Amino acid sequence: MLNVRRSQDEDEGELVRRIAAGDRRAFDELYRRTSPWLLARLRRRCADDDVVADVMQETYLAVWRAAGSFAGAAVAGSAVGWLWTIAAHRLVDAFRRRARLNDLPAVPLAETVAPAAEDEVLAGRVGQELEQALLVLPPEARQVLRAMVLDGLSVRETSVLLGVPENTVKTRARRARIALREALS
Repeated sequence: MLNVRRSQDEDEGELVRRIAAGDRRAFDELYRRTSPWLLARLRRRCADDDVVADVMQETYLAVWRAAGSFAGAAVAGSAVGWLWTIAAHRLVDAFRRRARLNDLPAVPLAETVAPAAEDEVLAGRVGQELEQALLVLPPEARQVLRAMVLDGLSVRETSVLLGVPENTVKTRARRARIALREALS
């Protein structure tokens, strides 16, 4: 008997297609598989549990409502990547809402003591030298690179996420690139 196992990503893509057709069990399964990972990733970027909980709820509501847009996409894309893109944009939206309300304190960013999992994966893929160069960068430069490179956020979204002006984001990104280029040359 031939047992062909599809990759986890393909399985999650299939779940999204089933969600688009209104399959509640598929939604429950996608949530079961992805929510622990998504929660951990959001908590690395925001220390306010209420904001993280709201972003989680908004993200999965958006997944339920917009599953057809992923399922109908002609381009091959990662269901997990699509889910993270939704969550990252919801987090930026939450920061924007907070910034508009003058009487509320700024949303605290989570302090990262150890490199994030994405940093480790990225560094592992491109070699030991880059890993060492990344670890030498100041934490604020790593945050900018994580947001812009790994999460695919724009300068404006990164600015909102980190709570710094857009020009500061651009400066940190430029300095990080220069430092990496020097370290690797």
